[in-house]
Amino acid sequence: MKQCSKIKLKLMVATAITGTATVATPAFAQEISAATTSDAIVVTATRRATTLMDTPINITALSSEELERQQVEDIRDIADFTPGMTVSDTGAGSTGTIVLRGLSASDVGAGGSLYDNAMGIYLGEVPMYYDFKFIDIDRVETLLGPQGTLYGLGTLAGAIRYIPNRPNLDRFEGEVNGGLSLKAHGDDVGFKTGGVINVPIMRDHIAFRSATEYTFDPGFIDYPLLVQEPGISLPQPGGLNNPNYSPEQYDANLYRRDNLNYERTVTTRNQLLVAPSDDLSFNFTYAFQQTKTEGSQTNSFGVMGTGLFENASRFAEPVDRYAHLASLEVNANIADVVDLVATAAYTVSKFTSMTDNTDLLLDLDFGYESYPAFASFNDSERVRKQHNVEVRFVSAHGGPVNWVIGGFFNKNNYQSDYSELTPNHPWCDQATNPECLEYVSFITSEVKEKAVFGEATLQIIPQWQVTAGARYFNYDSEILGASTLPLLGQPFSPYDRTAGGGENGEDGWVWKFNTSFDVSDELMFYGTYSKGYRIGGPNRVAPCLEGTPTDPKEYEGPQLICALPNEIQYAPDSTKNLEIGTRLELFNRRLNLNLAYFHIDWESIQLDTVTVYGGNGVTINGGKALSEGIEATFQARPIPELSIQGSFAYVDAHLTEGVPNVIATNSPAGTYPSAPERTAALPGDRLPGSAKHSGSLGATYILPVGDNDLVLNWTATYRGNVVSRLGWDRASGTVIPSYTLHRASVAYEMDNYTFRLYANNIFDKYAVVSTGNNLSQTGYNDGILLRYYRQAVLNPRTVGIEASMKF
Repeated sequence: MKQCSKIKLKLMVATAITGTATVATPAFAQEISAATTSDAIVVTATRRATTLMDTPINITALSSEELERQQVEDIRDIADFTPGMTVSDTGAGSTGTIVLRGLSASDVGAGGSLYDNAMGIYLGEVPMYYDFKFIDIDRVETLLGPQGTLYGLGTLAGAIRYIPNRPNLDRFEGEVNGGLSLKAHGDDVGFKTGGVINVPIMRDHIAFRSATEYTFDPGFIDYPLLVQEPGISLPQPGGLNNPNYSPEQYDANLYRRDNLNYERTVTTRNQLLVAPSDDLSFNFTYAFQQTKTEGSQTNSFGVMGTGLFENASRFAEPVDRYAHLASLEVNANIADVVDLVATAAYTVSKFTSMTDNTDLLLDLDFGYESYPAFASFNDSERVRKQHNVEVRFVSAHGGPVNWVIGGFFNKNNYQSDYSELTPNHPWCDQATNPECLEYVSFITSEVKEKAVFGEATLQIIPQWQVTAGARYFNYDSEILGASTLPLLGQPFSPYDRTAGGGENGEDGWVWKFNTSFDVSDELMFYGTYSKGYRIGGPNRVAPCLEGTPTDPKEYEGPQLICALPNEIQYAPDSTKNLEIGTRLELFNRRLNLNLAYFHIDWESIQLDTVTVYGGNGVTINGGKALSEGIEATFQARPIPELSIQGSFAYVDAHLTEGVPNVIATNSPAGTYPSAPERTAALPGDRLPGSAKHSGSLGATYILPVGDNDLVLNWTATYRGNVVSRLGWDRASGTVIPSYTLHRASVAYEMDNYTFRLYANNIFDKYAVVSTGNNLSQTGYNDGILLRYYRQAVLNPRTVGIEASMKF
């Protein structure tokens, strides 16, 4: 058997405090000597196995060892170790909001995000936007900047790759683990348990690997103002214009439930690797994750006397979400000339939720508040089905020219069914409308994207390489939907009404130029100039019926919640990116430094606004922005037992061209009935959602204890302030304050056993990470105190113990 063939199917281990271990598949077949991989960082971000020192792009990587030591459980935790990334952890109800290099113009939200195509998130070779737990993960790589000439999924801001451990063809192995935790301001004991099993079914040819974990993370947000019987009990027992109430009024109308923002998650990933020969392998993967919670990780800004860890909603707000992923990955080496990687995948994710809807209907000012017991909630079910195929060829012939060329197809189907209910409202005829449906809608959409992409690298001299890449893309978008208002006598099902819709699409090119020069084995300079893009698509609001006037003053008829023709679809946006960086290793790799400067021009920005009819959130295009800054990481090993690492980022992201009439604000703020006013976004407005300054500093000390190790770790992270929306100072937004967190762990590591004590947010820092809605949506509406505005808050201090056994 050839030595290079062995490398193709075996694990190449390279550990470092910010490093990675990597699996070399045929697509990344490179002969890297054992001496290199034993003490250097190896990544596959460029579609080839290279040491991090030799990778001429800005990339960070976290190894499985570091993920465990830092209790990094999913994507929401990696911003602490990735300069240029801001993640707002808004709880178990969503993936969270991720912003790379300041490229976000949307209002921050208290509920996180379910989908974001500004970046590519990959599980193995499959693109999807979901927070799969980091179980049995070899490493996590974050690539900053557009990656559309190397990856099937086009990206505006960057890509994040979860690289799982692949089945081992020649060894039976496994792991079992478990842990307990306690959380401040909560009452329950958290726990998690899981395991990994690897079975070589036919040695050297067939192996099966399965990883499963169950997590219960305790909640700490209480809901003290839940309505006992909607539409009968009084949500504001003290009466109009009175936020206070007596104990007797409370007992007659309200009740309390505690710790509702808990998380229950089950995750499993199963792989079957079939390798008929050294040059051909098939990897079948099935992954599943389901998360359930009953409350939001938000407080209510003190409404009706609620505290820092209390939510004033009138209803519990459960979320049940899951994702299935099935994929086949084929790796083949063809005559030692080219490596082929072909991936076909199908993913489906489903999100069902219920939230308090009362304030939305009050804000629309249709008179619901005239009934003192009025309370409303909504039910939402959203399903996304994604089919994608990617075929990629990577040169393996050696020589001064290396190349990658590929094709990509992605079909994204989305279905939304939404209803608003007004239980026991006197306007409702319960004989014919027993659920008291007030508004019901459906939306179905399909987006298809096709692309061809590639790069070629010329090694001009051993120290100097030049890379050029391009991508051609084409997408088509269709949407269909309808809505109905059963309280007004319209059909109960929107499927019984005439549906409206629209089509859109576009094609274009993106490109990339990159070069690097190795001054020595310890010093490299690199530069990249590239274009990034994000496709457009349909907004998630049912279209208005044909003939609806564009000026609402000309409309005479019942309540409308719909999208006008110009609000149905939005177009792509694009960036031009300049990045200049350097990598430096000193003192026999005891000190590593990485520094990058970036400058991004962003055009035709996808911006949030609201529909003319009903004030539903939609996306439009407009304006230009600039984001520039510096990103730096370092790692020092002054003695073999001690490692010190840190990161820093400065991101200045702001508009350079304004957009008229885009920011919706109630006017005058805090008074009702509301008269939404559209404020202009102006040049100089800071982009929301990202910190201007962020950084981390940590240390790991390994103390030998006999034949084993005692590993001590401490890390501090800093997130600078964040603005909540464009024109925050004119449009009732806020500046979300900065905060610093500390975490620490002590682990006793043996060959097959590990015991770890840990504490996160050691000093129980209270901080707001994001906000929902804006300050103009506060105050009284005809005597009813609104509970619209929310603040998503940090997880409080958590302490725990974990143990694992490998066999």
